Amino acid sequence: MVTKEQGRYRGRRVGVLSGGLSSEREISQRSARSVVTALRERGYDVCEIAVDREVARALREQGIEVVFNALHGRYGEDGCIQGLLEVMGLPYTGAGVLGSALAMDKWLAKQILLAAHVPTPRGVLIGPGRERCALPCALPVVVKPRGEGSSNGVSIVREPAALEGAIALAQRYDEDALVEEYVPGREVTVAVLEGQALAAMEVVPLGDELHTYDVKYTPGREHFVLPAPLGDLYPRALEIALQTHAALFAGAYSRVDLRVREDGALFVLECNTLPGLHELGWFPAMAKHAGITFADLVERLLDLAALNVGETRLGGGRVT
Repeated sequence: MVTKEQGRYRGRRVGVLSGGLSSEREISQRSARSVVTALRERGYDVCEIAVDREVARALREQGIEVVFNALHGRYGEDGCIQGLLEVMGLPYTGAGVLGSALAMDKWLAKQILLAAHVPTPRGVLIGPGRERCALPCALPVVVKPRGEGSSNGVSIVREPAALEGAIALAQRYDEDALVEEYVPGREVTVAVLEGQALAAMEVVPLGDELHTYDVKYTPGREHFVLPAPLGDLYPRALEIALQTHAALFAGAYSRVDLRVREDGALFVLECNTLPGLHELGWFPAMAKHAGITFADLVERLLDLAALNVGETRLGGGRVT
């Protein structure tokens, strides 16, 4: 696959957003460093922008003309920074405001996937002012924050006595906690780029049942099988990932995480609209398997940067 407008932002000042205000700040910095290095090696005029609440001023002062969004988590992956960039008229990488917000909100994403007939685990939402619902199934269950990433605040609950503690942990990150059916089996992730599924990869945590923050971001804590040994299920995993990507308006690229049960049933866990682009990133590994080098991937994502909201003016006419 070759992007039609290869190198379209050469000669423009590129701002790579780094850090941010979420619990995934450190991982964002790692992604940003990798992106900056790749773009500079390709001859781009690149400036790393450390994101705080004065990010709009920094973008103006640095004369940024196009943004590579290497943020992860709250404010960076949930539509907030995307809305700011739309208002500033700066094209940016990744999904737009709507897709970012939907995919980051695990509860809303689940409702959309169910409506689109995409298989996903059953779940209930628990939070302030909400009537406590019955669990969606028998234990074990997975408890996770409604809008958080990198497995922060996620627990597997196997005993009734551990449930309240798991909910309290999740609510340290978000006032709403999602209690979800635990799907036993293998974890598989699929990279989607420009409407095509690049590959499916099995991810096996070593010495831990859960893909915790430490497991994900510590070398040697995970084993990868690429392509995922799914046999006849492999095309189905790619198909479900594409359905998920489309249903959630995930934009130019995403990574869709699934569980594969022993009986062959597949369930979507979540869709990541800004998957990690660092040295341990799952998305770059699958892109490499598909024949796309890291530098080519980064430049291609930049080529796809755009404004995703068409401005309509009074009196007719649409400005994009």
